[in-house]
Amino acid sequence: MDGAGREPEEGEEREPGAISDRNILDSFTESREVAELIGNLREVFGELVTREMAVERFVGIMDKYQEQPHLLDRHLEGMMNSLLEIVRDSGSPPPLVHLAFKFLYIITKVRGYKRFLPLFPHEVRDLQPVLDMLAKQNPRDTETWETRYMLLLWLSMICLIPFDLARFDGNLVSVEGQARQPTMDRILEIAKCYLVVSDKARDAAAVLVSKFIVRPDVRQSRMADFLDWVLSMLSKSSSQTMEGTVIVNGMLQALAQLFKHGKREDCLPYAATVLECLDNCKLSGSNQMVLRKLGMKLVQRLGLTFVKPKVAKWRYQRGCRSLAANLQAQGAAVQNQRREVAAAEADDDEEYDIPGEIENVVEQLLVGLKDKDTIVRWSAAKGIGRITGRLPKELADDVIGSLLDCFSFQETDNAWHGGCLALAELGRRGLLLPSRISDVVPVMLKALTYDEKRGACSVGSNVRDAACYVCWAFARAYEPAELIPFINHISSALVIAAVFDRDVNCRRAASAAFQENVGRQGTFPHGIDILTAADYFAVGNRVNCYLTISVYIAGFPEYTQPMIDHLVNMKINHWDSVIRELATKALHNITPQAPEYMANVVLPRLLPLSVGSDLHTRHGAILACAEITHALCKLAQENNRSVTYYFSEKSLEGLKQIHQELCSRQLYRGLGGELMRPAVCTLIEKLSLSKMPFRGDPIIGGWQWLINDSLRHLTLVSSAARQHIKESAVSALAALCNEFYINERGEADPALQDELVTQYVSELQNAEEMIRCGFSRALGALPRFLLKGRLQQVLEGLKKVTVISPEDVSFAESRRDALIAIAKVCQTVGVEGDGSQQEHVCRDNVDQIYATLLTGVTDYTTDSRGDVGGWVREAAMTSLMEVTLLLVQNEAELIHASVCKQIMCWLAQQSAEKIDKFRAHAGSVFLTLLHFDQPPVPHIPHRAELERIFPRWEKETLNWNAASEAFPRITQLLGLPAYQYHVLLGLSVSVGGLTETTLRYSAQSLFDYMKKIQGDPSALEGFCETLLKVFEDNLRNDRVSVPLLTMLDQMLANGCFDMFTEQENHPFPVKLFTLCKEEIKRSKDIRKLRSSIGVFCGLIQFQGDMREKVFFQLFLLLCHPFPIIRKTTASQVYEMLLTYGDVVDAAVVEQAMAILSDTNWEAELPVVRERRNCLCDLLKVPRPQLVPKVRWECAPGVLCSWRCP
Repeated sequence: MDGAGREPEEGEEREPGAISDRNILDSFTESREVAELIGNLREVFGELVTREMAVERFVGIMDKYQEQPHLLDRHLEGMMNSLLEIVRDSGSPPPLVHLAFKFLYIITKVRGYKRFLPLFPHEVRDLQPVLDMLAKQNPRDTETWETRYMLLLWLSMICLIPFDLARFDGNLVSVEGQARQPTMDRILEIAKCYLVVSDKARDAAAVLVSKFIVRPDVRQSRMADFLDWVLSMLSKSSSQTMEGTVIVNGMLQALAQLFKHGKREDCLPYAATVLECLDNCKLSGSNQMVLRKLGMKLVQRLGLTFVKPKVAKWRYQRGCRSLAANLQAQGAAVQNQRREVAAAEADDDEEYDIPGEIENVVEQLLVGLKDKDTIVRWSAAKGIGRITGRLPKELADDVIGSLLDCFSFQETDNAWHGGCLALAELGRRGLLLPSRISDVVPVMLKALTYDEKRGACSVGSNVRDAACYVCWAFARAYEPAELIPFINHISSALVIAAVFDRDVNCRRAASAAFQENVGRQGTFPHGIDILTAADYFAVGNRVNCYLTISVYIAGFPEYTQPMIDHLVNMKINHWDSVIRELATKALHNITPQAPEYMANVVLPRLLPLSVGSDLHTRHGAILACAEITHALCKLAQENNRSVTYYFSEKSLEGLKQIHQELCSRQLYRGLGGELMRPAVCTLIEKLSLSKMPFRGDPIIGGWQWLINDSLRHLTLVSSAARQHIKESAVSALAALCNEFYINERGEADPALQDELVTQYVSELQNAEEMIRCGFSRALGALPRFLLKGRLQQVLEGLKKVTVISPEDVSFAESRRDALIAIAKVCQTVGVEGDGSQQEHVCRDNVDQIYATLLTGVTDYTTDSRGDVGGWVREAAMTSLMEVTLLLVQNEAELIHASVCKQIMCWLAQQSAEKIDKFRAHAGSVFLTLLHFDQPPVPHIPHRAELERIFPRWEKETLNWNAASEAFPRITQLLGLPAYQYHVLLGLSVSVGGLTETTLRYSAQSLFDYMKKIQGDPSALEGFCETLLKVFEDNLRNDRVSVPLLTMLDQMLANGCFDMFTEQENHPFPVKLFTLCKEEIKRSKDIRKLRSSIGVFCGLIQFQGDMREKVFFQLFLLLCHPFPIIRKTTASQVYEMLLTYGDVVDAAVVEQAMAILSDTNWEAELPVVRERRNCLCDLLKVPRPQLVPKVRWECAPGVLCSWRCP
């Protein structure tokens, strides 16, 4: 809960969980396998592959226990002894020893060296072997650092033996007469050597120093010299260089470990000198986070050395901490539980002098609380807690006073975060006396809502997270009676953070803190009820928090007003527009809980903000006014009151003035207008839905102008805002028309209707695509009384938008919106078979509507954005479904069999295509129409077979997005004659596509179907005829023909047409050859040409006159102008001769293959042509002849438009 970082969120719908679904383990189940791995090390270490496999497996097992390392404890000693047995064996070669130490390091990494260290054997006999092994190590060898790390840890344990090290030296003169180094000096030299290396051994060397220097014999003779060396290395090294950073790191680690494990009386004489040297290093200015952290760790340990190791008697101590007792305690009983710190305890505080250095230490720790890195701030916070616990009460209070200075708004978020961590530490340790709670709680409440804008985002999530930690710590630290005066403030703040915070980790932290308070304090109002609704998992979804959980909690009167005030003061002006919009919706939902407060306090406060100067506040306030007004009006109507019951004249006038004020100040222009336009459109929509008494008011004309202007200027706003503005304007238009443009007879004013419809239809032919989009959707939103008598005009206008012309081929979005609008118009006007085509969907216009919608399904436009036609196809499919279901439910006889067949066939084709999103949508629409039964859709071809392939119970569970599920089903439609052509057309694009999963499953499904019909000649013949028709209809249509060639290549290679290979001149391969030849004529498309080579090579298996034509075509490609085509052709012809050896005379096969393989087909064309002609002669195929280019010349004196010489 330290707020080290914020979890990313995925928009409004879902946010990532803070915990993952990991398996909770019960025991070390792989203990036997690990024992076998260790036992086999002697056999596997020699081979690189087996060694790496053993290490990889061991790492895989150990990593499973990273989060439950305690499960290894029972087995640690056994694993260590087995590995050390290898190490101690004098016959073990160095690689085996290194491998054993590597295994030991992997165990240490998982369990931690502190738990592992005591298990090392520390007998006297181990000292010399370990020293000798360390002496043989190369400190710079990057391959064996694990060995050095483990040896240093082992040595740090051995050096604790309770014997004077001088007793191991004996005679210091060696056999050769040279003086031997004393054991003490050897160990010290090893420690110094490894304190300045850059690998992990440096950490172990610091541990060794902390264990070795504090020995009585070493302390007396070597401690001063060692500290002198460390301080001199510190003073000589610069943290600005890489080498200097490594040395400083090692020295700081050694000092930190030494002052942690050394006795106070031993370290105290040197503490002042070390602190002075540390000050001179100026680590706070270093850009190395690790050095600043180590400096902070050392400073706090020096501080603990300066003060006596005693527990302050003045600290606050909580008594019984029974959760059951807290939960059962009533408010009155809790009041009597107040505990006061006895004055006698303060008097008992032993007086002693506090060294002056403590001020320096505390100052450095307070500065560390403001560090830019969380890990440094956390270390400083723990240091503040530890040192404050040893200070007299007055000095400790001074520290707390200085700490509270971190919470001024001149300080950065880092200072606030560090301050919160320190407060939590002090509270946890009982060092924040109840007398200080009144100072701390206001700061804590501010921290719970801390949020500062920085550029396009904000900082402060870590501060809010740490503030939740403070609340959690206080719940455990204090008696319930101490916090009674602040309970309402703390509980409201935690509920608000748990429900309304932007970041999921803060919401979950607040929920955890609230839960701790409910359990420990037992005084939070409605604690258990709220926890049930807003637990750790429930608050993971932000939308659910704002719109559902908040409403439930607001039902408790203690929380209603604080929640409303927070939304109004902190959230409607939030920098994130998503939060502003959610906040206004939350206000709408909470309004029934406090309608009077909303009407009399909140709304008058929002109205001035809605025309204020700050953009975000203005945006949020307008949306809030809209939502609250709508909620109040609904409440009034439910209670049979006037819609204006809750509104004063001033409020009504203020709502009307918003648009006029913004318009007069030109706030609809520029980037701010992108927020103001949709906000005011939402206001218009909500006021219209609220049935406000503004009929005939001039403001209606102003609102209509804004809607029209917003739709007309969509091209001027950023692409990100267009959709939102368009949807808001269209929704506002629908509500405005329904409320203010209809008279008592339920009709529209003819002049207004004529002006509105004519204007909107005329804009459909605008040269700007976005304007077409806006007014198409606007026509779709018009109510029935405005479309009456104008339906044909509207449908004709929308139909023109859907037509693709050379000028607007890329206007896919306008075509999409026009198709959506057609369906909406049809749903609005309704169906009447014999009615007028100016008022209803009827016999006279239903065919025209279907023709327009079916045209959209064939839109495959592509541009720089990709398959933009997919948007049109998706909209067309949806509209077809909506119109069809509308007709089925009203006048089913208007649906002709031919139209229904077209719809289902096109949907089947889309369900077989390659793009997952559109395939899934088509499949969903297909199944909706198939299984609709109120009443059933008539004239669906092969309904019984379709219901067998797609059972009704699978409608919701079938995942069309997954190629593995979709294609095995959709290929079954190839057996239904009505669907065969369209399904095969869709499959061609998928099987010949580039996406691996789509290609694999679609091809496999197709081949499975082909195998099934191999025994049915008539079915195979019908399939081949359909395949040729698909090819013929899409000749030179690269979207289909290129993948179709790839599919044909695969089908020929998989033997799908083996039945025809026995017949000479079978019409299928002959026709296929002709089509392929025509497709690649004059083509320069590399992919198409390469696909065709495979098809030609596959066609060689068919007998008859065509075989010579195939060879001729392939030999033409051997001399293609593109070298890559020549090379590919040669390679595939070579493979073809290997596969179909019987198609060429056995006497010349070897020679032909030699020419194909030995020739450099990327050479110059004359050279290649000569080798190609040799092949032609060998295989008795006519040589292709160069056709001379015809040169046209005009007669003298003739005027010609050609550029003749």
